[in-house]
Amino acid sequence: MPIIKSAKKALRSSMRKKLYNDRRSRTMKDAVKTVKKSISEKSKETVKDMSAAYQAIDKAAKRGIIKKNAAARKKSRLMKMAKKSA
Repeated sequence: MPIIKSAKKALRSSMRKKLYNDRRSRTMKDAVKTVKKSISEKSKETVKDMSAAYQAIDKAAKRGIIKKNAAARKKSRLMKMAKKSA
């Protein structure tokens, strides 16, 4: 545990940031899982789910939770799966 006052503040700040980052990451992962599930079930909600997943991936990339190319790769693979199943 930190002893210095500024280190205590930094710890609180980093815990808050971790909470937001974890939430954004979980949202992204859930959205991707939803898309994969709707693709496998050949659901009509696939387009809506894909849009939500793209939005979550883009937000995660913007905040630095995942890198830009990782976001592009995830989106590309999702689209590839969707086109393959259609």
